[in-house]
Amino acid sequence: MKRREFFKKGTVAAIAATALPLQGQITKKDASPDDRKTDKWQQLGRGGFGFPDRNISIDYDVVVIGAGMAGISAAVASARTGASTVLVQDRPVLGGNASSEIRVTVNGVQGLKNKFVVERETGIIEEILIENWHFNPQESYTVWDHVVYDYVTRQDNLDLMLNTQATKAIMDGSEIKSALCWQSTTETEISISAKMFIDCSGDGLLAATAGAKYRTGREASSEFGESFAPEKADGWQMGASILMSTKDMGKPTPYNPPSFVLEYEAEKMRKRKIKQVKEGYWWVELGSDFDIIADQEMNRHKLMGYLHGVWDYIKNSGAFPEAANHVLDWVGSVPGKRESRRFMGDYILTQKDLEEYRHFHDAVAYGGWSLDEHCPGGILSPEEPPSYFHANFKKVYEIPFRCLYSQNISNLLFAGRNVSVTHMVLSSTRIQATCALMGQAVGTASAMCVQKGIKPGKLAKKNIEELQEQLIRDDVFIPNRPARDENDLAHNCSIIFASSTSSGDAKLLTDGISRDEIDKIHHWESEGLNAELQLEWDKAVNLSKVELKSDTNLHRKMMMHKNPKKNAGQIIGIPPELVKSLSVEVRIQGKWEEVASVYNNRTRLVRVSFDLVKTTAVRIKLKETYGYKNVKLFEVRCYT
Repeated sequence: MKRREFFKKGTVAAIAATALPLQGQITKKDASPDDRKTDKWQQLGRGGFGFPDRNISIDYDVVVIGAGMAGISAAVASARTGASTVLVQDRPVLGGNASSEIRVTVNGVQGLKNKFVVERETGIIEEILIENWHFNPQESYTVWDHVVYDYVTRQDNLDLMLNTQATKAIMDGSEIKSALCWQSTTETEISISAKMFIDCSGDGLLAATAGAKYRTGREASSEFGESFAPEKADGWQMGASILMSTKDMGKPTPYNPPSFVLEYEAEKMRKRKIKQVKEGYWWVELGSDFDIIADQEMNRHKLMGYLHGVWDYIKNSGAFPEAANHVLDWVGSVPGKRESRRFMGDYILTQKDLEEYRHFHDAVAYGGWSLDEHCPGGILSPEEPPSYFHANFKKVYEIPFRCLYSQNISNLLFAGRNVSVTHMVLSSTRIQATCALMGQAVGTASAMCVQKGIKPGKLAKKNIEELQEQLIRDDVFIPNRPARDENDLAHNCSIIFASSTSSGDAKLLTDGISRDEIDKIHHWESEGLNAELQLEWDKAVNLSKVELKSDTNLHRKMMMHKNPKKNAGQIIGIPPELVKSLSVEVRIQGKWEEVASVYNNRTRLVRVSFDLVKTTAVRIKLKETYGYKNVKLFEVRCYT
């Protein structure tokens, strides 16, 4: 296409440039009478004068607002489940708090008071983390941005709009009809219509303008019987932080603070420890006792000043001679937020629910980070510890689906730090990998709602087991909920056996639980590579898919850090236990025929599809891992 012809495409080309090609149906909106009529645009390339026409309407099945770990997981899950989906992000990069702009570690369930300690999340969030180690072993945050961008933009059924803020919900009674958005880089007003809307933006502006019920602040202890809540309800919300990282220049290097620096009064900050000079400091934090969203810009300016104040003290007080050669290499300008609106669903998750490990029939996600409530006032409350680590958990807790959709807006769901929980529960569920699990749940649920022509509330009552089955099949672990997919032919095989076994049993691969539990294994592990797994049926079955869940060692951390010293106990790279290559054979008229092969696999969930065959046996040849001496599997499934 000639350059001039490209630019004649106007608005559509500009929007599509955010993520080519757009899947949704684009139409021009009728411009209002005053729309840009005062714009004195002399079009020298085309001659004469004109008016910018930058208003469009787009239709999708599902709109996801906010592209942190929750929003990305929601959008990918929705698209994979068959819905045309758009992901709308108000920043130029993906990742939210995990992006290069903010650089919060993608933490998940860790610190459990059991022998595993870590109970890592699987599904979409694990896929992203493994992708990062494949493409970004150098642990560059700017490269991480591009890894996540690549992951999102290559998904079928999924479009992306960056630099786009959803500013208002257009309503029809209690249902959202469209989201009115503004894309700042193209000066374009975009109206996005959809059947389902998922607000993963954290602050939840779209949901708020839709009239969704929400609350802010801390509940009184008497409301839900929460022992760590204050006696009286108040407006305090956990604050936002600005982070930084340094590099060693190899020689003493001075530091001169900027004019907006705010002094760090060390004698008052005895409960805020400076333990290293490589990266930090999450306790450079400011909250709010009324409207933390309104206070955002004021707090941002102060946070930048406080962070430079800390570094000024480190460099120039003489108390940290080890910092002589260190300089600031990166300083955040975008605060990482912890709390603002919490939208009300059909259930509010409470501290007691977590502490009692309450079982929910509609559980779709889990958490396990400690009750980690940051103190009111943040760095302005030096007499208080920066965080009250109230309690650690012995095992993971369940998160019900009823917390993830709106109580009063019929086609609105949410995931992340804005879900239906108390302030105290948010201190645990706000962790990014936990938010990603909620995101995958609501993305899957939204696509199912579209397919069935129903709303989330009805899905919760009538189709919750179907949602759970799909999530489990997609490699989401739901505590106390084994898989029982009636369509899985592996459950009906007459025998399942392996060429060798060093631990576990091949029969465990169909028990419905795809990870080991404490003192109870659910795996089969070979003795050496080039192992084989075989399933037999008494009567021939029609077969076109085989699915495996491999090993990535779910009890070992795998996140990226700003400070490489925090990688102790991790493996920098793709998990060595992961299956790298395999092939699938079926027996037809007594002869084995290869129907599919996989090379350079990078996902725990391995899905293999092939032309439909009628067979009485399937044989899976497991050839390579990424370095581990054996092959370990947790599940095998077979489908027509």
